[in-house]
Amino acid sequence: MIGGIYTQQKCALCGEGMRDNGRNGVVCPKHPDQRASKLIVRFGRKVYLRFMNYEDASRTLTGLRFKVDEGTFDERDYRRSNPLGFRTLAEQYVEVKNKSELKPDTINHIRQHLNLASETFGLTNIKTIGYGQIEDFLLGIEHISSKTRYNIRSNLHAFFRWLVKRRVLRPDQMPEFPEVQFELGWRKTIEMPTQDAILEEVRKLTEYNPRIFIAIKWLATYINVRPIELLGINEEDVDLSGGIVIIRKHKTAKAIKKPKFIPLIPEDLELIKSLPKGFPKMPFFRRDKGGGGRRQNSCFGRHLLYRYWKKACENLRIEGIDLYGGTRHSSATGLRKVLTREGVKELAGHETNKAFERYFQVDLDDLREGYAKTRERKNGVILKMQEDRPATPLQHANPLFANPTY
Repeated sequence: MIGGIYTQQKCALCGEGMRDNGRNGVVCPKHPDQRASKLIVRFGRKVYLRFMNYEDASRTLTGLRFKVDEGTFDERDYRRSNPLGFRTLAEQYVEVKNKSELKPDTINHIRQHLNLASETFGLTNIKTIGYGQIEDFLLGIEHISSKTRYNIRSNLHAFFRWLVKRRVLRPDQMPEFPEVQFELGWRKTIEMPTQDAILEEVRKLTEYNPRIFIAIKWLATYINVRPIELLGINEEDVDLSGGIVIIRKHKTAKAIKKPKFIPLIPEDLELIKSLPKGFPKMPFFRRDKGGGGRRQNSCFGRHLLYRYWKKACENLRIEGIDLYGGTRHSSATGLRKVLTREGVKELAGHETNKAFERYFQVDLDDLREGYAKTRERKNGVILKMQEDRPATPLQHANPLFANPTY
């Protein structure tokens, strides 16, 4: 039979080795009253377990043999290095993700969530973690939103799915996961006159580098652009002759494998032409001068635009408005008064993969006209199209201008 119970101790009387008598102990063949107190269960080449009493050692050996008979034995469960420990595998998973094409922020969230789980599960064998343990872990996390709890659950589920793909777990060993319900929070928005006032304050604060004002103004105008996407624009991505900006690094770039285009309205195009021209690979949104530990021509930091937006709000005593809510969301809300829901959705870039193809079939001049509506205001209100104005092709052919009331 596979395996046995052994000891490294010798008989105190004759110095001979001791053997398992198969009944109640590991004893000296010549002196049966001499029993070993430190026992070892060896099972194959890699299982080596220590025990202090014969009953526990015998029960473990019987269990190992039974697992072999039923086909469930896994020697990894008994290695000293604990290769099936939760923390061991979680660290390996994060390393794999580090080598993937995921964004740094995404990897950081995965690392944070699995580190949080590791504090609970430690080196617990991954096979012993089931629905109950996962539910207790998720419900035991305090002071987080329901959305964060949902995200932790999603990353933990993805980790277990990876274990199945790696053949660490069999499909039938994949634990069930509890459902986590959540409600997305609403960003606070502002009226267009308030947005205008904040933009003007930003302009005053950033006269030393107008690129900061331009970036924030673009976020309020081209509502399909995210702040982080602006930082990936280089000089070569700004086509002055065509009046467009190419965004190669954007949220859906990996899925659709195509760049995003911004058709600039005339006043923005003129403003860009007034800026110093840089080399093709230079960041467009950069520091024209060095200082404060930052090099000349270096790209804006991730939080620079947000800081200036909040500083402008603070100067105007406006509270509770973040950069995203005060630009993209507020402009989209203002546009709903003059465009259809579908029209605002198209300008904002909220499309499925199939709809994305339709987005690129729209003429850039028509999109430029749509974005220009964010600047056409009277007394702080975005103007509707004139009823006697000749219809553009976009008004007839595209849902962006499908509402006949304007």
